[in-house]
Amino acid sequence: MSEHGGSHLTRIPAPEGVSPGTGYSHVVWGTGRFVAVSGQCAFDEKGEIVGEGDPAAQARQVFENLRRCLAAAGAGFDDVVKLTYFVTDIAHLPAVREARDAVIAADRLPASSAVQVAALFRPELLLEIEAFAVLPD
Repeated sequence: MSEHGGSHLTRIPAPEGVSPGTGYSHVVWGTGRFVAVSGQCAFDEKGEIVGEGDPAAQARQVFENLRRCLAAAGAGFDDVVKLTYFVTDIAHLPAVREARDAVIAADRLPASSAVQVAALFRPELLLEIEAFAVLPD
């Protein structure tokens, strides 16, 4: 069990009897104010797609959008307790993990789910990521 991002969050990478995950914590809990960030896609501030056909460029833009949304609530990536990844091809996950690892420390990994979907709402989009965070009171 580890506490990071302030004493308001506790992360358990692998509970007893559960195989350790790669790149996520199995359990994260906290006390404080809950923040939900809608799924973010690779749009810039003008609404134009960044990195068409490039999962790495799209992932970097998505994490930048998540950073901005979290900041609007007074939160940061250290406060994130859950990420959900929606990808049009599971082969995009290494690019997503690389972008995530650039902004989230290895000892502060949130709980995560990854889902391959048939399509997103625009055919040029390769991934969407939503976040849940908990801020200290």
